[in-house]
Amino acid sequence: MRILVVANKMPYPAKDGGTIATLSLARSLRKCGCDVDLLAMNTPKHFCKVEDIPAEISSEINFFTVEVDTAIKATKALRNLLFSSMPYNAERFVSKAFEEKLRSLLSEKQYDVIQLEGLYLCPYIETIRKYSSAKIALRAHNVEHEIWQRMVENEKSLPKRLYKRIIARRMRRFELSCINSYDLLVPITERDADFFSQNGNAKPMHVVPLGLEPKSPLFSIDSSTGEFPSFSFLGALDWQPNIEGLEWFVQNVWSEYRIRHSGVKFRVAGRNADDRFVRFLISNGIDYHGELGNVADFYASGTIFVVPLMSGSGMRVKVVEAMAAGRAVITTTIGTEGIATENGKNILIADEASKFIECMEKIAGNRALFDDISANARRFIRENYDNDMIAQGLRDFYSI
Repeated sequence: MRILVVANKMPYPAKDGGTIATLSLARSLRKCGCDVDLLAMNTPKHFCKVEDIPAEISSEINFFTVEVDTAIKATKALRNLLFSSMPYNAERFVSKAFEEKLRSLLSEKQYDVIQLEGLYLCPYIETIRKYSSAKIALRAHNVEHEIWQRMVENEKSLPKRLYKRIIARRMRRFELSCINSYDLLVPITERDADFFSQNGNAKPMHVVPLGLEPKSPLFSIDSSTGEFPSFSFLGALDWQPNIEGLEWFVQNVWSEYRIRHSGVKFRVAGRNADDRFVRFLISNGIDYHGELGNVADFYASGTIFVVPLMSGSGMRVKVVEAMAAGRAVITTTIGTEGIATENGKNILIADEASKFIECMEKIAGNRALFDDISANARRFIRENYDNDMIAQGLRDFYSI
């Protein structure tokens, strides 16, 4: 089976949920016997030269790239707001150069399946139909408009809230307009699948969660190591839901916890934090590590990971990773959406500041509880998120 994966950002290096999901599944599809080509927008934010991709990856997947400037620009955002009905987030990924490269690939090669990595690739479906008879699969990483709706609810600034509300409404209309434009739907969670079903999806559907390689170094981390108790956060610090959640946590949870328990460390790592946010973290007694060279080392050195998300959609890869590493995770209901965790067994869930503090004190003061939750967490991920098994199921679905 020949598959063309189409992505709106380079999946290497895989440093966030979207890139990890794209690259890991593409590699596992190759292991299942599929021939995999990958066409990606090479954007300023996720720029990578193809020659810099390690041979172990480039030998498995044929990479094709097109440089596309998707940077947010105030003038374009304003013009979009005044003269377009398409959400600016989607409009940024419409590129004539990318469309031409896609057309060229489709004219030169025959594919069985063209897998679009997310909603923002849907504007290219018409081109694909014109130049290929392949089945088009939309891999829905999130319910995109839901992210914006939740950010509206949490936004305190009136001008920003009004703008985000406009984006959320446009995003919902755009998302609904794309339903059934594909041949196959591949949502990342059962919850997202329910949304598409309730809103008219009539195409064959197969849920494909984000998984981990069976030989991921995260599974090899000794769960008895790491400073206990200590708290950690890992996530992209240019993604608004992470910034929003971390600010809430620092102001409402960590500020109180550190008064009660002086000397306990809270470490934050993540790329692309702006200077203001770094100063905010450091001024609150937080060890800031910036972008990491080795994620596994960061997981190994900490013990309790917090994921205080108030918005977002789809699956949170950092929850899956921390659990695989044998770390205890404290998160919100939104943080564990799409992952069938059990509160108190393999994860701790809290949606209010007082409950978050209660969970932190509970697990930091009970090593036996930590050991039980961390062991259950790792077992849960091993049994349910094996990426090779997930890819085999998707290949079987594509073969029908």
